[in-house]
Amino acid sequence: MSNTIRLKIRRKDSPQSDSYWEEFEIPHKPSMNVISALVEIARNPVNAEGKTTRPVVWESSCLEEVCGACSMIINGKARQACSALIEQLEQPIVLEPFSKFPCIRDLRVDRTQMFDALKRVKAWVPLDGTHDLGPGPRQAEKDQLVSYDLSRCMTCGCCLEVCPQVSEHSDFIGAAAVSQVRLFNMHPTGAMNKHERLDALMGPGGLADCGNAQNCVKACPKEIPLTTSIAEVGRELTKRMVEKIFG
Repeated sequence: MSNTIRLKIRRKDSPQSDSYWEEFEIPHKPSMNVISALVEIARNPVNAEGKTTRPVVWESSCLEEVCGACSMIINGKARQACSALIEQLEQPIVLEPFSKFPCIRDLRVDRTQMFDALKRVKAWVPLDGTHDLGPGPRQAEKDQLVSYDLSRCMTCGCCLEVCPQVSEHSDFIGAAAVSQVRLFNMHPTGAMNKHERLDALMGPGGLADCGNAQNCVKACPKEIPLTTSIAEVGRELTKRMVEKIFG
């Protein structure tokens, strides 16, 4: 490993400005990840030409691949910066913001569309929190195991970034929201709102807009069975449409 780390970063000064590339060289330290490399640039914002520049803007929170905030494109792959170890990356390390979300500045994007999608499908279990409800309903162990896998979604956006159906020409809601419909419809209490969630996936931007590219399941850092969720929810949607037609 060289004593120097080279990074090439796609930058943007504002949501309205054009993007441009800027390169940096920073000293190598043991056990660095992409976040610690960006912190090193923030400490000494001088580019590879020796010119002082403004620090790179990015977003992060948990730093243990749970929140998904530091998701970006690293050497062409959608992933989290906190778990991207420098020793395992080819140099120059190329960092870009997600392309399917509005760029706020540099590597920081606005993922509001993902949270709006969760609101659309009511991805929660309604509870009356005014009194003690006691223990929750029991759930079969096999269903608990499936639910656990689905609950690991961190709304990082990797599945949307790689999906050809998600673009400025499409309102496709994306695999993450569809999988959350499956999760909450499996819950004994959440199932009471099952039809509302399925109805939310009908029409423009709904499940019918999925092109079955299956990129999502390959890109998911949590290995959530997204294509299985799409298939399961698709079957439930078909039943729901038949029910609505024939009562």
